[in-house]
Amino acid sequence: MKQIFEQSWRWYGPQDPVKLTTIKQAGANGVVTALHHIPVGDVWTVEEIEKRKKLLEESNKKHSFPLHWNVVESLPVHEHIKQARPEREKYIENYKQSLRNLGKCGITRICYNFMPVLDWLRTNVRYQLEDGSTALLHNLEDLIIFDLFILKRENAEADYDAEMVKKAKAKYSEMKQEELDVLKQSLLMALPGDKEGFTLEKLRNGLKDYEGISAEKLRTNLVEFLEEVIPVAEEAGVVMAIHPDDPPWPVLGLPRVVSKASDLDYIFSQVPQKSNGLTFCSGSLGASAKNNLPEIIKSYYDRIHFVHLRSVQLEENSRFYEANHLEGSAGMYKLIRTFYELQKKNKRQPIPMRPDHGHEMLDDQGKPYYPGYSAVGRLRGLAELRGLEFGIVNTLENQ
Repeated sequence: MKQIFEQSWRWYGPQDPVKLTTIKQAGANGVVTALHHIPVGDVWTVEEIEKRKKLLEESNKKHSFPLHWNVVESLPVHEHIKQARPEREKYIENYKQSLRNLGKCGITRICYNFMPVLDWLRTNVRYQLEDGSTALLHNLEDLIIFDLFILKRENAEADYDAEMVKKAKAKYSEMKQEELDVLKQSLLMALPGDKEGFTLEKLRNGLKDYEGISAEKLRTNLVEFLEEVIPVAEEAGVVMAIHPDDPPWPVLGLPRVVSKASDLDYIFSQVPQKSNGLTFCSGSLGASAKNNLPEIIKSYYDRIHFVHLRSVQLEENSRFYEANHLEGSAGMYKLIRTFYELQKKNKRQPIPMRPDHGHEMLDDQGKPYYPGYSAVGRLRGLAELRGLEFGIVNTLENQ
């Protein structure tokens, strides 16, 4: 069957409770992984890259369905680069060397982000749905409560709509301690691959480091970083794919600069090489109703080097939760059909795609999975996406 996407699965390495055999059983053969054990800013050596490749090769010896490392997610950008500190030059040089080493090892697709301090942000990482499964939830009202009454960020109230602050204060006055604990734990949760996580003090210090850095300054710092690394990526035969902000608006006073079409226009106009590309994430971009997802695909198709397909259910006042992959607000049929039509027109090879932020459900409930990255929920998502892709391709090819 003609394929629009190369079916892929995010794997956090040997410590991931989801095993390589599970990825095979899910129907994916592309493995999206990273060297999380290497401190951010250090060089990824050829030796360490080859070690990870060897794990996949050893697994392949036992099975006829071969797995291969097709995307790095992520090669993190050090905070000093984002802040344009004097020592950023060292970290940029290390980044360049990591790109060269990945290219030497045949790993040529790099996903990364430029979000300050925090990656994706949710106020409840186990929000219970009607069917008993749990999903990731973002509720601006709860974020305000965290900001004002738990984090106690100075002058935080000025960053929010007055009516929303009023509602948040009223809700806070009635919240139980258990609810506040869930909110705190969700927002201070470690990122995938990070064993330490945040404390309130660590988060406050991180926010302090960005004082005086506006969105304009952060955008300039991103462009300066890309002007340095993209020529090296091109020499190494590597493409870079920036991941959009999640959620796509400022959080806790931090600027966000990869949130909408105009942000992408700026990034790609300033650094026009095609290896300066995009990870199209339908959930991150789709969290803002202002983003027209099919038009974004059409505008940047030749720069989309990697795809995350998921859907969020948008509700009022910047509240959303992760829906099933074929439900919610994304309009998944139209998105996949748009990719099909552009692929046919451009005669392009399948783009690596992975399902994202699956529900915790069935036998996975109660097990030590990172929220959003359990096995069964993502298996369901991948199965639904593969089925939709199969139906679109077969219907349109046989017209």
